Amino acid sequence: MGLFDFIAPKKEVASVRPVLPDDIYQSGTLELQDVIAPHALKINPRELDLGERIARTFFVISYPRFLTTGWFAPIINMDKVIDVAIYIHPLNSNDMLRKFQKKVAEVQSQISQREEKGMVRDPLLDTAYQDIEHLRDQLQQAQERIFDVGLYITIYGNTREELDKVESEVRSILESRLIYIRPALFQQEQGFRSVLPLCSDELEVHTKLNSQPLSSIFPFISFDLTSDRGILYGVNRHNSSLILFDRFSLENYNSVTFAKSGSGKSYTTKLEILRSLMFDAEVIVIDPEREYEYLAETVGGRYFNISLSSEHHINPFDLPIPREDENPTDVLRNNIITLVGLFRIMLGGLTPEEDAIIDKAITETYALKDITPDANFAQVEPPLLSDFELVLSGMEGSDSLVQRLSKYTKGTWSGFMNRPTNVDMNKKLVVFSVRDMEDDLKPVAMYIITHHIWTVVRKELRKRLLVIDEAWWMMKSEDTASFLFGIIKRGRKYYLGVSTITQDVSDFLNSPYGVPMITNSSIQLLLRQSPTSVDLVQQTFKLSDEEKYLLLESDVGEGIFFAGLKHVAIKVIASYTEDQIITSDPSQILAIKKAKQDLAAQQEASAPAV
Repeated sequence: MGLFDFIAPKKEVASVRPVLPDDIYQSGTLELQDVIAPHALKINPRELDLGERIARTFFVISYPRFLTTGWFAPIINMDKVIDVAIYIHPLNSNDMLRKFQKKVAEVQSQISQREEKGMVRDPLLDTAYQDIEHLRDQLQQAQERIFDVGLYITIYGNTREELDKVESEVRSILESRLIYIRPALFQQEQGFRSVLPLCSDELEVHTKLNSQPLSSIFPFISFDLTSDRGILYGVNRHNSSLILFDRFSLENYNSVTFAKSGSGKSYTTKLEILRSLMFDAEVIVIDPEREYEYLAETVGGRYFNISLSSEHHINPFDLPIPREDENPTDVLRNNIITLVGLFRIMLGGLTPEEDAIIDKAITETYALKDITPDANFAQVEPPLLSDFELVLSGMEGSDSLVQRLSKYTKGTWSGFMNRPTNVDMNKKLVVFSVRDMEDDLKPVAMYIITHHIWTVVRKELRKRLLVIDEAWWMMKSEDTASFLFGIIKRGRKYYLGVSTITQDVSDFLNSPYGVPMITNSSIQLLLRQSPTSVDLVQQTFKLSDEEKYLLLESDVGEGIFFAGLKHVAIKVIASYTEDQIITSDPSQILAIKKAKQDLAAQQEASAPAV
């Protein structure tokens, strides 16, 4: 007896009396069929009423001449409740060869008759003749086999209107591929039984397919994207499975996130940070909008506000301590090259002559402090920007450079970088905010902060994640983009993953380093896009039109998640506690602050008087 025998008897009836609780009570046993059976069942010509659900079964009646690989994937991965059964009955090749021989004779006879009557050639007959002959050759050589294939689909809905809508979606997907289906009229019971996991083909509606087109149905290309360890990034919108990944187990640890303003990119990033901290990773954030301050306070991290009036300073002349596998000469040379790039940004570009002067002045500035490749970098005192200005002013042809540099040493911007470094990055989460920095100085500030982070990262090997929010600020200059790209390429050596996030997709991708950064990132996340940038995103990520429209219509926290060569539609979901920590919604933030104030007032009122 099959599973459906418990649900409905095989006799033809309009309805079946449900199993009542009294019946179960009288029998004294509760069996499997009592648990899984619907409350009632009604068999109609076009569907089955299964308690509170309605089911309708279809079978495929026609296929096109060619079937492409994965043509059935859109049906398998529809965001609907669908059951599919495929029955494959092998046929004897010798019998099929004899039938094909008769068919070839029939087709040849029809072609000959048309030629004798002087009729125009029929392309359908010619194509049929060629196909049959080709298939006969492959059958004879055992390269192909013939099968009777029955493909049945059962869809479900709460109402007939919902069921009709699902049917329309299924039909449109299949008919766009010239594949046609029909409902199992007056055979819904047999159709439903055929789709149940009983291996019982009661419909027996078959189409003959050879091996190649049959193989196009397999494998079921299900959009599962998960691993056996890592953090939860979100829920798979195709099939509600979990998207679990450990970025530090991939070929590189980098990621990119593209999204328009208000689509949830910072929310998603903060959620990943919060969950990564639980997996013993250190996280460093460059925050352009002061969105990570509350998160840093909540988890006991450090928060540095970098501005012209800030008490926190970073000296760009700081040197990394060479590792055992690094040559001090190379470390010093790379640091000088990085500083030349910084001065290009600070001074508004350099001519080749000025570039050479700056390079020489940096080398002499280090030498002034007895810093050479032979020195112990851990014990030396790095020079300041004013030391560099002093050396530069004594060099021929440097008048213009000194004049442009003076605003960083004596002018309005002098308090920013002309002081020793006093930031301590000894916490699991460290946030550098540049919100209060002048817009003209933000690229400079982000470059200096990133350089300092890179210096700290190279000192000691630890699992770290560097998050650069609004990375388009660094993509505006070729020097900052080049420096960031260098970190992304070399980060894996130091156990560092770089997460770049941007809302200005065009600025990012139009940079010569934009696409290379994407190709050097194992994880990519696309959230809701604006109509002005979605075409560029589609072209860059080779998205289909359906995926393009998905990005346009996605809600907050929804989009497409890429990991390696696979990608799925994702919905980011946080728990209540996580949401309270990472929210960027102003109304929620105000409500949280008010709740804290009310709690503090209650505690003060209830405190005993002294």
